[in-house]
Amino acid sequence: MSDLNLSVLDLVPVRADQVTADAVAASLALARTADDLGYTRYWLAEHHNMPAVAATNPPVLIGLVASATSRIRVGSGGVMLPNHAPLVVAEQFGLLEAAFPGRIDLGIGRAPGTDPVTSYALRHGAGGVTDEAVQRFPEYVDNVLAMMEPEGVGLSVAGRTHVLRATPQARSVPTIWLLGSSDYSAQLAAEKGMPYVFAHHFSGSGTAEALQLYRRGFKPSPELASPLTFLTVNAVVAEDADEAERRALPNLLMMVALRTGGTLGPQLLVEEAEKAIADGTVPDAHRPLMDAMRSRWVIGDPASARAQLEQLAATYGVDEVMVHPVAAAHVGTDPDRSPTREETLRLLADVAG
Repeated sequence: MSDLNLSVLDLVPVRADQVTADAVAASLALARTADDLGYTRYWLAEHHNMPAVAATNPPVLIGLVASATSRIRVGSGGVMLPNHAPLVVAEQFGLLEAAFPGRIDLGIGRAPGTDPVTSYALRHGAGGVTDEAVQRFPEYVDNVLAMMEPEGVGLSVAGRTHVLRATPQARSVPTIWLLGSSDYSAQLAAEKGMPYVFAHHFSGSGTAEALQLYRRGFKPSPELASPLTFLTVNAVVAEDADEAERRALPNLLMMVALRTGGTLGPQLLVEEAEKAIADGTVPDAHRPLMDAMRSRWVIGDPASARAQLEQLAATYGVDEVMVHPVAAAHVGTDPDRSPTREETLRLLADVAG
């Protein structure tokens, strides 16, 4: 385990006892914990119009987290490129890299990360609910890559070529990753010689096949000589295995609601989730889905979590695991902290040490 690098994925969850300001404060405290414990990187997701998630704007959150930490790499997991103009993304991350050189990652995804109506609103109707932005994804990736280079990229308008640069004087660029939950991004990353991450924490299936496609098809690039990837996994760790199972319940219920078209609200507290289970809120027909999702998560005491992480890393041939700490809070927790999420990181780091 001492050779296994640990990183963090954060969706900035909003609990039933929190408002957005509390959720952001809790995530900043979590990021400082990860920084102090020696975690490799801290990535923030992009999701929109979801009551339980405040990670709507990765570049803003990255700036906050990078300012609140001192050495950990900070990035997006990821920016959903079809929602945004490539130049805007390049400028945002070019500025972040200029402000925090050597600490910024840009993870790019092809999915919208939201519902069709919100996607439409994000692009003022351009490339939102249509397939155009998705179809042009490889072109958009190339544009982002080129715009952040010091020489920029040439844009042809009315017969003249105009040079676009993300920053006036770029001295370095962030590491750019492709993210995905299907074979498409694995093949594209391999073709372009880019780092790649499969969303194992969300999909849970197809990981081995996607990584095999990526590794077999990888073509070296000036930026990357050999395949570079890691594993993402949902995790809840507590001193006691039964307590870890309790802390996992609210997120499991939320994921069941998401997958079955149920009502989505702020994340429940542990006691609220237990009451929902006792009251029969979860239909028997949904229990197999809940059990299947739980089987793909790392849940347990430190020794059990260590064994699970080691097995996952060995199975998928990686030396880095990005943990999505989904431990829910108890009634009475300070709204601006997430002590159970912090404990997951702390216990995993102690085991790794």
